[in-house]
Amino acid sequence: MTRTEHETSRWRLVWRQLPLLIALVALWLFLWDHIDVLTITTGVLLAIAVTRVLYLPPILLSGRFNPWHGLVFGLRMMGWVTVASLQVGFLAVNPRWHPMNSIIAIQLLTRSDLVTTLTAEATSVVPGTVVVDIDRERGLLYLHVLGTRTAADIERNRLQVLGMEEGIVLAIGTREQAASVREARRARRAAGRSAAGSGRESTRSSKGDPS
Repeated sequence: MTRTEHETSRWRLVWRQLPLLIALVALWLFLWDHIDVLTITTGVLLAIAVTRVLYLPPILLSGRFNPWHGLVFGLRMMGWVTVASLQVGFLAVNPRWHPMNSIIAIQLLTRSDLVTTLTAEATSVVPGTVVVDIDRERGLLYLHVLGTRTAADIERNRLQVLGMEEGIVLAIGTREQAASVREARRARRAAGRSAAGSGRESTRSSKGDPS
């Protein structure tokens, strides 16, 4: 790599990290609740120290934001939270309900630390699900899920988490990540149609069986 290419790569890295630095400075200003030269200066220095001195996994922002997919993800999150809140509220007052919960492992589609963290945060916001562990190397989320009596309940929660990851990637992920989750979504839909078709064939076969 030539010196010019190295400098270009370095400045590209700084540009991608700039939103994170700005967010840390903004958080510092919110904590102090006033803005002056000293507060801004200390906020900038602390933001640089946090991102450069302390040991943190490298987080590279894609530099991309899709407003439409961001809006869709926000609306879907509100729907998930609303439905889950009603379900948990009903279970809490239902005298016949007996708790049956599960710890389930969900394989994420990406290995991005940022996407994994945001997916875990979004999952924990929805009532009835709590992230208990993350396997960063293998991209696994371990969740404690409320009310999982059947395999269908577990699959529904798995698809919901994958839907959250998909929404986050389509909103702020790289183009490569977006293409990957779209391909995985098409594969899931194709598998679902195939399973539904097989189920209908089995039903027709059983009805036509004279035995």
